Parts: sequence; structure tokens; C-alpha cells
Amino acid sequence: MKQYVVDAFTNQVFKGNPAAVCIMDKWLDDETMLAITKENNLSETAFAVKNENKYQLRWFTPGGEINLCGHATLATAFVIMNFVDKDIKDITFTTLSGDLEVTKEKELYRMTFPAYELKSLDVSQEIIDTLGDTPEEVYIGRDLLCVFKDQEQVTNIQPDMDKVKQLDGLLLHVTAAGNDSDIDSISRSFGPKLNVVEDPVCGSGHCHIVPYWSKELNKEEIVAYQASERGGMLYTRYQGDNVTLAGEAVLFSKAEIFVG
Repeated sequence: MKQYVVDAFTNQVFKGNPAAVCIMDKWLDDETMLAITKENNLSETAFAVKNENKYQLRWFTPGGEINLCGHATLATAFVIMNFVDKDIKDITFTTLSGDLEVTKEKELYRMTFPAYELKSLDVSQEIIDTLGDTPEEVYIGRDLLCVFKDQEQVTNIQPDMDKVKQLDGLLLHVTAAGNDSDIDSISRSFGPKLNVVEDPVCGSGHCHIVPYWSKELNKEEIVAYQASERGGMLYTRYQGDNVTLAGEAVLFSKAEIFVG
């Protein structure tokens, strides 16, 4: 079975967020897909099977299956459009989060995801102790979102991963407004509950981050930078119930894997 590794939300290898992608004729059992994911030792591996004019898509982390993953969706669209079905410019994926549309526009792959509703939480001492710093605001959707006053707080933060596991939310995102006039928001994402210490560029996390900054800055389009070691750019738009994420992608490797 062929497997591709794609760096998403970047146009350079070794940047952005790597995801493994397997396009299959039929589904493997869940145990095997999880074993492949653990063997890859990447934050996510995507598995897709064509079903008529759509693709069924599932995402696995080393900790198990998840219901939404932005960068692995972008990576899967990149693989299909460049190596499997080169004539198409848009794809519908059937997923645990409903149908997701991906459209190719020049070098950008544009995806529309559901936005998470954010509920305000108190800035608790538990959160401060976990982060080693004090956020201005805290929100919960699927994930926990902590908003800081300065971007240096975001770039310098070193959360206690054992304590992160005790907080609400599947993932933890920390964010601040960007200092650069070309960048609206800066963020980092952590997922120790999924055996992912830091997610290099988290697409689904921006379904929390973008709604916050769109309302805070009073603008629909948000240019977002993920300030992980690898870094990555997302060109986004908030449209009420949905967030549109766009980014580039580049192929790192193509291989044959043997699973019995």
C-alpha cells in the first residue's frame, strides 16, 4: 500500500505540519490503522477510501481516532489532486464532522470546517500553574483556548504536559495578536492527551482561534501564524458557523508500506 508524507501549511519541506496519507481501495480494521499511525510516529495519519464521487476520510493520532484534523485533510487533498486523480480541483470528504469541501486555487488548498462555539471560563489557578503564565482570557470549545496579551508569552510558553492532561478540552491552544502588520494572530497547540506534545500547525485548532480573533479584531479574514519550531501559515476566513482555512503543501516522501 502506498503511503505519502506531506508537509501541510507550508511550501517548504521540514516546515509546516507533516501528515502521513494512505489512499486505500477498502478499509483496514481500526487496530491496523492505529498501528500504522503509531509506527509513523507523526501527529496524524489520514486514511481515505473513494466512495462514488466522494472520499471517506478518517484521522488517527498515536492516541486514537479523532473527529477533525485540518492539516491531514489538506495533505489528503494534496495527494489525491497530485497523484491519484489529477484532473479534479475540488473534493468532498465524508468524515465524523460531516462533509468537508476542499478546493484547489493555484497553490492554495481551501477547506471549510465547522467553527466551534466558545464558552468563556474563569482564569483558574490550575490553568496558571499549568501554563507557567497568566492568560487574559480562557475559552472552551472542543479544545481549551487561552488568550495572552503579548505574542512573546505565546512563543516562550512551556506548559507542564502532565498538568495539561488534567485540563478541560481535547487540545490546548495558546494565542495572542501578531506583532507583525501582516499577521493577525499567533498561536501554539499542545495535545498530550493524544500523545502529541506540540502540534506543529493545527488546522482544527484554528476553528477555535479564528472565531475569537475575527470578533476581537472585527474582520472576517485572519492571517494566522503557528509559532511552533517548524512554523506554518494559514489564510483564514470566519463565516459564522464555518471557518475557511487555506494553505500550501509539499510532498516529503512516497513509500510502499507492508501491513500483511
